[in-house]
Amino acid sequence: MTKKIEAIIREESLQDVKDALREIGIVGLNVHEVHGHGRQGGIELSWRGTSYQMDLLPKIQINIVLSDHNIDRTVDTIITAARTGKEGDGLIFIYPVDDVIRIRTGERGIDALQYKGDIDDRKDVPATGRR
Repeated sequence: MTKKIEAIIREESLQDVKDALREIGIVGLNVHEVHGHGRQGGIELSWRGTSYQMDLLPKIQINIVLSDHNIDRTVDTIITAARTGKEGDGLIFIYPVDDVIRIRTGERGIDALQYKGDIDDRKDVPATGRR
């Protein structure tokens, strides 16, 4: 039915990712500023001759809830827009969503997620396959 995509990306990739998602018809998303680190454990900075370790780096978390059949296309779009090829490009998590309820109308499930002009409504953008 529906899934939640949670993507952790570099701050400087946010605009490119938002633009790419808009192009394929993603009209609803949430963005959060977060801090963390992955395998690299942070970065070493120098200031006035002193070096120190910054282990919690600023990142952006994007949350999107959408239909199962749009997952691959959306994930591919995020990867393409956010990839620099350097450590710290981020991660994408995919979670099952039991239900969605639009508070204003009481609509549930897929009806609560759909918008005019969204990824389910648009026919002008071809789907991409899984890598």
